[in-house]
Amino acid sequence: MSFFKNLFGESENEKPVSKMNWEPLTELNQLEEIVKQSIEKPILIFKHSTRCSISRMALKQFENSFEFQDKITPYFLDLLEYRPVSNEIASLFEVVHQSPQLIVVKGGKAVYDASHSDIDAEDLKKYF
Repeated sequence: MSFFKNLFGESENEKPVSKMNWEPLTELNQLEEIVKQSIEKPILIFKHSTRCSISRMALKQFENSFEFQDKITPYFLDLLEYRPVSNEIASLFEVVHQSPQLIVVKGGKAVYDASHSDIDAEDLKKYF
């Protein structure tokens, strides 16, 4: 049972614990700042569903392989809690909504997005 507990967490409502220095994405007005910041340094947005075991697994796998904190600024979005922000991301950056989803913003535009098993930290290297 502990294998499944470690893999899937204890409950649906459990918040992910991370070693990463995520910037929480909780407000629509943060998207304007992300666009501006992305001109100087690439931005990563990770859209996560706290009710989805696949999203939880993708997040853990991504965090375990992410080593680029100084090269790209990571933002974390709990898309169930902040659905309007998630919807605006899809519209503003012209990406189809997915969960889990990784989006890279550079120069004010989405230059990369991946979802589910296609999320791979190594893919980020070509954007810095």
